[in-house]
Amino acid sequence: MREVREDIITKYIVMKSAEDWVNFSNVDVVIVGAGPSGMTAAKYLAERGFKVLVVERRLSIGGGIGGGGNLFHKVLVEAPAHEVLNDFNIRYEEVEEGLYVVDTAELEVKLAAGAIDAGAKFLLGATVEDVVFSENPLRVCGVALLWTAIPLSGLHVDPVFIRSRAVVDATGHDAEVLSVVAKKLPELRVVLRGEKSAEASVGERLIVEKTGRVAPGLYAIGMAVAKLYGIPRMGPIFGGMLLSGKKVAEIIAKDLGK
Repeated sequence: MREVREDIITKYIVMKSAEDWVNFSNVDVVIVGAGPSGMTAAKYLAERGFKVLVVERRLSIGGGIGGGGNLFHKVLVEAPAHEVLNDFNIRYEEVEEGLYVVDTAELEVKLAAGAIDAGAKFLLGATVEDVVFSENPLRVCGVALLWTAIPLSGLHVDPVFIRSRAVVDATGHDAEVLSVVAKKLPELRVVLRGEKSAEASVGERLIVEKTGRVAPGLYAIGMAVAKLYGIPRMGPIFGGMLLSGKKVAEIIAKDLGK
């Protein structure tokens, strides 16, 4: 085995990370949240040739997938969302007509692999604390990032900025990006109605129907859509999440011209 000095280890970790950060500084699309909808959107956008950065505040991917239903390691997906599973080569079992059971570990790992193989870049352990915007024309045009450990430690540190042509809130139940915009940019008229209690079939349908552009440069997918529009939660069934990610990719591709 080759001997490697400690300074060489540090040198290449820091140097190659810095190269990535320079490359991250301006992208086509920033997706905030590496859950099911965010990773799905990342694959379909990257396949269209967009430069995509997925930012996740945790040091892991998957969002709410991993826990399954009450820590049981399976989730459900309903037709036609199984077509998205096919695109990611994710195996599933049909238990009733048009209803499929999926293993949580396979779902989260293959969604991430599909997005990465398509060309999307993931940045883990980073928190979006604010957005970048322009007044003329009025639009969201990027995000402000901190390492997640910084706010957890209680330190006051200024963020670094990422410019982008589109920002996607895929942060789930908290709708973190939309919440920032609602509070700090009232001129964009983003009002969060709050997620409702469970009504799975209605929630699955409305999540997909309401997915899309919230304001110029700003999009919502997955459970962030539920918090924005007052849509019921749906629990461990993920068809709406997958279809929401696929739909927003189509909308953004049209808006950005690909």
